[in-house]
Amino acid sequence: MKTLYIITHILAVVLPSLRISPLLLIRITTIALLYAVAILIFVIYIQSIGSGIGIFSGLFYMPELEISNWLLHSCPSSEGGWLAHHLLMSALLPVKPKRLTNSEKQQFSLSEELKQILVGLLLGDLYAYKESVNAKLRFKQGAIHKEYLFHLFELFSSYCPSGCKTTNSAPDKRTGKVYEGIYFNTYSLPCFAEFYGLFYPEGKKVVPYNIGELLTPLSLAYWICDDGTFVSGRNITYLCTESFLESDIDSLMSVLSNKFGLKCRKDRRGNGFRIVIPKSSLGKLRELVLPYIHSSMLYKIGL
Repeated sequence: MKTLYIITHILAVVLPSLRISPLLLIRITTIALLYAVAILIFVIYIQSIGSGIGIFSGLFYMPELEISNWLLHSCPSSEGGWLAHHLLMSALLPVKPKRLTNSEKQQFSLSEELKQILVGLLLGDLYAYKESVNAKLRFKQGAIHKEYLFHLFELFSSYCPSGCKTTNSAPDKRTGKVYEGIYFNTYSLPCFAEFYGLFYPEGKKVVPYNIGELLTPLSLAYWICDDGTFVSGRNITYLCTESFLESDIDSLMSVLSNKFGLKCRKDRRGNGFRIVIPKSSLGKLRELVLPYIHSSMLYKIGL
């Protein structure tokens, strides 16, 4: 608490006496307060360890995630807000072991909601790979979609050994720009092995044979978040399915039509096909996914 007192003293006494611009004063004050919040959370966490919560406290509700969300929405475009959010998401999570025993791995399970979400994400950008008999997941988005990525991390943080990390891609061949990405990995766990077997039966991602049973409105919402594209001039939503075989795309279209009542077609894109949900089914699509789709991705259904 001595550190918090020092920070408060600086803010209240020292800073006002310095001849600095109001804008700089606001920035310094904001950063100082963020560090104070970080220190307070860290102290609370250390105390929780002493009270017996232990290294698996990540399996319980974590108030620092609520604080990080507030920071993100309060200052989404500022460097200070982005840095503070990243620090809270990555550095202040409960300390977990890098390796788990087989017994500890068996204790992890997935709720029905998370299973449905994983189906949609695996149809999209989510990557799964096998380690021995178990499987682990890698979530990745461009920095432009950081709010959505942080939302996914909140959902799966209990299954992760560490927080979100940033990475830079190789320079774009056309523009020369380097694009920043954000990602996080899960533990290698038995509860993910089932999904690896469904989507990677021979090591390459495919559409599961029973996708009609697996796909729900909740799954569809996260599939659109990951791989949807809205064309405002035509009021249509694309699903970027170019990486799947045409037979797999036909299976997906059949489910969208027969199970959800969505009219759809496939348009050629390079060597593959995209699924198109036309304007006539846009209202029905919104009705299905609006209760579940993340707010930062509403534009993918034209909202």
